[in-house]
Amino acid sequence: MVKYKAHELFDLSGKTAIVTGAGKGIGRSIALLFAQNGADVALMARNEEELSDVAKEIEAIGQKALPIPIDLTNINEIPSVVEKVYKYFGKIDILVNNAGMNIPKQAEEVTEDDWDRIIDINVKSVFFISQAVGKYMKVAEQGKIINVSSQMAFVGYYKRSVYASSKGALTQLTRSLSIEWAPYNINVNAVAPTFIETPMTRKMLVDKDFKNDVLNRIPLRRLAKEEDLFGAFVYLASNASNMVTGQTLIVDGGWTVW
Repeated sequence: MVKYKAHELFDLSGKTAIVTGAGKGIGRSIALLFAQNGADVALMARNEEELSDVAKEIEAIGQKALPIPIDLTNINEIPSVVEKVYKYFGKIDILVNNAGMNIPKQAEEVTEDDWDRIIDINVKSVFFISQAVGKYMKVAEQGKIINVSSQMAFVGYYKRSVYASSKGALTQLTRSLSIEWAPYNINVNAVAPTFIETPMTRKMLVDKDFKNDVLNRIPLRRLAKEEDLFGAFVYLASNASNMVTGQTLIVDGGWTVW
């Protein structure tokens, strides 16, 4: 006999999630998605005003929200803000490491500052917030960590040498943490989208040649929408994925199939 109905498998009621980069774009959408499916959400990003707006939307849904303005590259601040989340909600069930950036440049034009800025937010901050959250998940002997990777972890592309390096590192970090924390029932996975029209990519997509090249590489012949990622995130955050860990779920319209 089937034990669960589909909506029960994917229900997030009673869960507490942290979403980084939650002020806009994918992070904002994921935070609202989780709230709509029953979770309370701690919101982290640099822009206090944007976080406040998202928090109000979540509270209007009927869930709790805790906006925390923070620059996650200030590693020393991470343990205290994670502790703040834990004290406020009493637990941390889900962490979505969404905060990230890209500086598209030809490899020969990349500066050391470019490298450090990308790696610091895309990899270093992910490790250290996962470390801080993992401390509480280990005690609870349960948790879901979802890293936001990219198809660029698996393919090469122009002006993406540093970005692709950071997302490739994130793939290996996902695998390594999943092994180390499996004894504590902590699932560590990643979602790797193709190009999505967000505040980070919108300026790039104004270039018609660039946009056409991207579309020609996607067998489904369209850019992804934020809602195309919703199933992957709810799946990896919910009980439906309890036996899935160390995996990167690629949502790319078939780009990496070529």
